[in-house]
Formats: sequence, structure tokens, C-alpha cells
Amino acid sequence: QVQLVESGGGSVQPGGSLRLSCVVSDSILSFVAMGWYRQAPGRQRELVATITSGGIRNYADSVLGRFTVSRDNFKNTVHLQMNSLKPEDTAVYYCNAKRVIVTALRDYWGQGTQVTVSS
Repeated sequence: QVQLVESGGGSVQPGGSLRLSCVVSDSILSFVAMGWYRQAPGRQRELVATITSGGIRNYADSVLGRFTVSRDNFKNTVHLQMNSLKPEDTAVYYCNAKRVIVTALRDYWGQGTQVTVSS
């Protein structure tokens, strides 16, 4: 059973920074992609940032230039550095891992960590 455990959420003022971390119970090299999604109250879960096993990064337009996703293969950890935070970044942030099982793509999720941006 693959487990993803997030940490680093909290409350911050607009313009502040937070760093989220996600520790995976399996080697992250066994996943084709890792990333972060978020879900605000009353809204659907949306992609924030992903990074493939080859190191290719993808960002939502709303966070481009402010957030950075990275991975530490030795520590089986994925990070999300969030700078210049805005109130609209407030959401529960979920770590995601994607693995190919035969010919299907399977998603694994963490339990989520709350990020609140407010003055």
C-alpha cells in the first residue's frame, strides 16, 4: 500500500511563503509523475504543479512564476515552494503520485494539508 504524507501547510499573510513536502512510502522513481493539486471550498480539485520522472515540470497558469515543484529521489520526497501567496491560493493541497500498472495509469493521493492565506 503506497502512502503519501504531506506536511508544511499553515496560515500565512498575503505575499508570504510556505513550503509543502510529501514523503512517499515507495521509491518515487517508480512513479511516472508526482505533483500537487488543490481544492478550495465549493470548487473542484485542480492541478497546481507536476514533475515527471524525467524532471519535466508543469504548472497551472495561476501559480506560474510563484510556485516551484521539486523532487528528492534519495529521500522519496516531493516539495512545493510557494512564494508571493495570494488569498486565492487558500485551499487544501494534496500530494499526488501516478504509476503505470500494466497499461493503466493509477493515482495515489495524500490526506491533504490546509493552506490559508489571509491578512
